Amino acid sequence: MSKFRKINLDERQMPTSWYNIMADMPNKPQPMLHPATKQPVKLEDMTPLFPVELLKQEMSTERWIEIPEEVQDIYRVWRPTPLHRALNLEKALDTPARIYFKNESVSPAGSHKPNTAVAQAYYNYKEGVKRLTTETGAGQWGSALAYACDIFGLELQVFMVRVSYEQKPYRKMMMNTWNANVVPSPSSLTEAGRRILAEHPDSPGSLGIAISEAVEMAVKDPDTRYSLGSVLNHVLLHQTIIGQEAIKQMEMAGDFPDVVIGCFGGGSNFAGISFPFLRLKLTEGKKLRAIAVEPASCPKLTRGTFAYDFGDTVGMTPLIPMYTLGHNFIPAKIHAGGLRYHGAGAIVSQLLKDKIIEAVSIPQLETFEAGVLFARTEGIIPAPESTHAIAAAIREAKKAKEEGVSKTILFNLSGHGVIDLAAYDQYFSGKLENYAISDEEIQNSLKELQPVNV
Repeated sequence: MSKFRKINLDERQMPTSWYNIMADMPNKPQPMLHPATKQPVKLEDMTPLFPVELLKQEMSTERWIEIPEEVQDIYRVWRPTPLHRALNLEKALDTPARIYFKNESVSPAGSHKPNTAVAQAYYNYKEGVKRLTTETGAGQWGSALAYACDIFGLELQVFMVRVSYEQKPYRKMMMNTWNANVVPSPSSLTEAGRRILAEHPDSPGSLGIAISEAVEMAVKDPDTRYSLGSVLNHVLLHQTIIGQEAIKQMEMAGDFPDVVIGCFGGGSNFAGISFPFLRLKLTEGKKLRAIAVEPASCPKLTRGTFAYDFGDTVGMTPLIPMYTLGHNFIPAKIHAGGLRYHGAGAIVSQLLKDKIIEAVSIPQLETFEAGVLFARTEGIIPAPESTHAIAAAIREAKKAKEEGVSKTILFNLSGHGVIDLAAYDQYFSGKLENYAISDEEIQNSLKELQPVNV
């Protein structure tokens, strides 16, 4: 048994570059397409939404991209984050497996999201942008960007998916504390929001709708840019600091994962933990499995289709080659609001298409059961999103016991659930349920996909 329980790095060991998996992919993703012309998007097409440096990163195939010193200085407030050996969880499961988790809940916002929020706020600040708009599901991304914008003196307008706005009032309070303005989406602030409210006054909202609102507000104001917390290449890039640290920490523990696991909404925390390990698989032949874990009620990776689709509901974003349930898909009102997204990022989609990674879907009640067991054994109450990774890790640990084999499992604890206690209260009182989606519902949602060959 490893003598390590908590494995720390000195801040001088924090990575100074982000890893771009595009450099090592056997098949690069097909390009995003302009929503009007259906031609590949050019850098200048995206400048109304993003600063030039982020767009260069979005389109880069360079393996390493240096982290600016100013960003590194802010990262050091909470990075490097610790890696833990989950010894008590192993004991409770009576498994021969060794379970490790990377603890991203120690950031100021309580999740992995500041890794890209700080970087995006920095590049916008350097370009002279005055304000940002964004969407948020459960509020972890909105909280992280509010924190980052407050550091650089940027204004922030957040469109929070209505069901999460109502379920998680303390997330709104966090954003307000860091000077952000937050409204439930769909809202009356945008044409997109007003149109959807006119058709569906009781709409619970979705990340696709909130993205439409945030993008619309950004393109109408030359001093405003848009910021996204997942899906796009530059966002996934910034998160790879997680996996790079984890590689060093696993070396300190004298171990290496057979399985790397992350929950999956659009791809940011799964990419963050897995891409640096996949580099070793792609370039050095290391044997490991990388598993993306999504909700059974929003199963784009496991039951969606690979096609060009919009990143938002109204159709304002470029068309992205992705696994999708259709941009009009409205997910069930599960508490893992950060995973209620209809599509997957282009890089993750291509990796899944090429069978370099795997995907599983898990029902809500199983994830909360896993989250409670983790809290009672390891002392950390996980975010509902993170419980999906924990549930998958438990499945793998039980399988190791059944097969009588030893394996090393690493998962990303993407955030804590201290502000999600209402969800746990509903679980304990028996008010949570699993949501089943039929094949017919999925096919109906996919009918409006753009007829573009992939």
